[in-house]
Amino acid sequence: MRKLLSVALLLAIGVACMQSPVDKVAKKITKESLMEPIEVLASDEFKGRSTGTVGEEKTIDYLVEKLKEYGIKGGMPDGSYTQDVPLLGQKTDQDAQVRINKGGDTIHRFDYYNDFMAWPSNLEEEVSIDEAELVYVGYGIQAPEENWDDFKDADLKGKILVVKNNDPSDDPELFKGKARLYYGRYDYKFEKAREMGAAGVLIIHTTPSAGYGWSVVANSWSRERFYLRGDESIKGSPTKFNGWLTKEASTELFESAGLKLEDQLEAAESREFEPVPLKGLSLSLDLSATYRKQDAQNVLGVVEGSNKRLNDEHLIFTAHHDHLGITQPVKGDSINNGALDNAAGVSAVLNAARGYKELQPQLKRSVLFLFVGAEEVGLLGSKYWAEHPTVHPGKVTANINLDGMNVYGKTKDIVLIGYGRNTVSDKIEKIAEQNGRKVKPDPHPDRGYFYRSDHFSLAKKGIPAVFPNSGTEFIDKPEGYKATVDSLQDANYHSVNDEINKYWDLSGMVQDVRLFFDAGYQILNSGEMQSWQKEDEFKQKRLEMIEKASSQQ
Repeated sequence: MRKLLSVALLLAIGVACMQSPVDKVAKKITKESLMEPIEVLASDEFKGRSTGTVGEEKTIDYLVEKLKEYGIKGGMPDGSYTQDVPLLGQKTDQDAQVRINKGGDTIHRFDYYNDFMAWPSNLEEEVSIDEAELVYVGYGIQAPEENWDDFKDADLKGKILVVKNNDPSDDPELFKGKARLYYGRYDYKFEKAREMGAAGVLIIHTTPSAGYGWSVVANSWSRERFYLRGDESIKGSPTKFNGWLTKEASTELFESAGLKLEDQLEAAESREFEPVPLKGLSLSLDLSATYRKQDAQNVLGVVEGSNKRLNDEHLIFTAHHDHLGITQPVKGDSINNGALDNAAGVSAVLNAARGYKELQPQLKRSVLFLFVGAEEVGLLGSKYWAEHPTVHPGKVTANINLDGMNVYGKTKDIVLIGYGRNTVSDKIEKIAEQNGRKVKPDPHPDRGYFYRSDHFSLAKKGIPAVFPNSGTEFIDKPEGYKATVDSLQDANYHSVNDEINKYWDLSGMVQDVRLFFDAGYQILNSGEMQSWQKEDEFKQKRLEMIEKASSQQ
């Protein structure tokens, strides 16, 4: 018996010795280590972590404290931990009404929040629109590479553009079929309205075209909005307001012009589409807004690589630390705790940071942990870092962005937004396969997730980036469990319901974070920096940034 025990002990020691250093450290990423920061950040004490609030201040203090606890240096050039993000906050009076006029009479009054959302787009305190003409411009897209122009040289100065959400999807040969490109994003629609000299723009909301319900629009845009201070592209813009209109209100609007909304939405799918004036109708709207200067903050920590030739190159992990804060009460609860979005992602990056610090002597490149603020108000924290980088983008090997995690149990698969677009995707896929898991592309390419989180700000600077999402093939769960998860996510997204609940099972999050930790380790020690595939839209920017970084050495 003693001999058998000795053999078993030797075998156990042998297996332990065979484990790689990264595997040993990864095993310290557990359900308990992941839950701890989530419980803190998603508590009512943090008031929903909204930009420019006491809740944000508490979040910043907590993140800096944790990085110091792990022995991780500040990631700013002077060794500090925070980067101020100068913002201008805008709050719009919620008593506004859109008035639709015909023949000198007001025939529709659409109410703020329930029927429409709008805000001054030129940073004015008072906006007044008096009986401006309305023109439906389809998707409002100009794409020379697709031989597509929805405007057809129409004079749209001083008019209100009514725009279909998303981008064309009927033809798989156009706009990558059902995949939503930047052309389908609301910010593109607003940019085109400015370019056309329009007085205002209203995007027609439908749940399928947006990927979320009207409540998400109303909750998101009724809060204080923020802009980067000094952004001259919007100050003094000819476009006085941006906004959204519900499908129901849009239906009434089109019917009053003798048109059917569904017919016009369908017409926009054609390259031959031409702008459609909503004849006989005009729009009046008065908006009031107040402003305040407010700094958000990014939190940065860095673990420096040990290779003198490579340690000026960085892998960046990003996670946004902000959420929606306090909004209108629902059954007495007004705090949007943001447990999944994105206390979970912050916890994942904190756990990775602690692990890489332990492995520091074995890391060739450096790793930057970038907890960005103001994501929920337009990716402004990551946008500011991208425009004022602490590491030259040409010296950043890759970005792994963690925004929301799998909190519902183990899966056989994992979804990767950005699948197949760069070598970061290839690394993650290879490691997943070694662990018996399959990496899948975005199952909802029509929702444009690649353009909806902080990795997009870095990708625009040429940095190869991916945005992992939860898998869908759950292990050891009852029949119909995926449908339950889907309904939970729909109900909880950007609402007061985003809290830790009885369905949470962090075994899947453990599985995923260990996978990203391993992938990051390999990227940090790879023989070369990561790259985009040759046909990718960000490939050229990547080459330009690498060249600029080399010329500055």
